[in-house]
Amino acid sequence: MGTSIRVSDETKRKLDRIKRDDETFNELLDRLADLEDTMQSSAGSWDGTDKAENALQERERMKGSFRTR
Repeated sequence: MGTSIRVSDETKRKLDRIKRDDETFNELLDRLADLEDTMQSSAGSWDGTDKAENALQERERMKGSFRTR
C-alpha cells in the first residue's frame, strides 16, 4: 500500500480541475512532479542570449496591439 497525503478541500478542487479523465491521482501527481523537474532543468537556458529581451519586447508589442483595438 502507498502513502496517504492529506490536502485541503480547495487543493483537492484544484487537482480535480487539472486531473485528466483517464488518470489516477497518483499519475497526476507524478505528471506534475515530472513537469517541475523539466522546468528546473531548463531554468537559465536563455542565459547568455538575447531571447529574454526579445520575449519582453514581443510581449510589450502585443500588449500595445490590444490597446489600439
